[in-house]
Amino acid sequence: MSKSLVSIITPMYKGAAFVGKTIESVLSQTYTDWEMIVVDDCSPDDGAGIAVVEKYAQQDERIKLIASKQNKGSSGARNIALRAARGRFIAFLDSDDLWHPTFLEEQLAFMEKKNAALVFSSYRRIDEFTEEEILRPFIVPERVTYQSILKSNPIFPSTVVYDRERCGLSFFDEGLGSMRDDFVYLLAILKKIDYAYGNLNVLVDYRLRKSSVTGNKKKVIIPQWNVLRKIEKLPLPLCWYYITCWAILSYLKYRK
Repeated sequence: MSKSLVSIITPMYKGAAFVGKTIESVLSQTYTDWEMIVVDDCSPDDGAGIAVVEKYAQQDERIKLIASKQNKGSSGARNIALRAARGRFIAFLDSDDLWHPTFLEEQLAFMEKKNAALVFSSYRRIDEFTEEEILRPFIVPERVTYQSILKSNPIFPSTVVYDRERCGLSFFDEGLGSMRDDFVYLLAILKKIDYAYGNLNVLVDYRLRKSSVTGNKKKVIIPQWNVLRKIEKLPLPLCWYYITCWAILSYLKYRK
């Protein structure tokens, strides 16, 4: 395991339209000791996304492509990349999101300053096609705990960097599906550490689908409840408290 290498975990499913710009945002990083592991999750696009990634991989050996022979969902694709990761630091970047050029440099410096095991950052929310800002930037809190993210999770996966020497190398639960898998993953890490620290600087562009803005939160309520009750095994009154907080704060999060 390299002591300074950052392993960037990127699952891809039908990602041909956006993954090129995502890779370009990694290539533009001021911090250069990284590897990017892109896992194509058996995309039904006649290899269009794979062709885009292969073009970049041929130009830069730090970019690695793994083509899954079966569809495993985002959790399974991330796990494939995590098993191949060689770096001490793990970062996540979805195949349609964008890092600002100083993302890795700032997050690693912030991690050292705070003596943190896991850091995340504020982010912009942009239109998926025009890349114009459609909601005000989401500014994260200075730190969170396991208990606090049960009420509201401010951590966007593409802003996360964690130290596997301190957190261990965690894997996603592939039985959950893609609805709340990243939330359960964060909960497992936060049980091991006192705090995760939020960098207030806006360092990531989140390509926001219109469906995320207009609702679909109703579809998440039952999976969220199942996480609280069945996975975390919280008492019923606490579940009702946390789900109420989550519903209210989720609504506020997407106000313009």
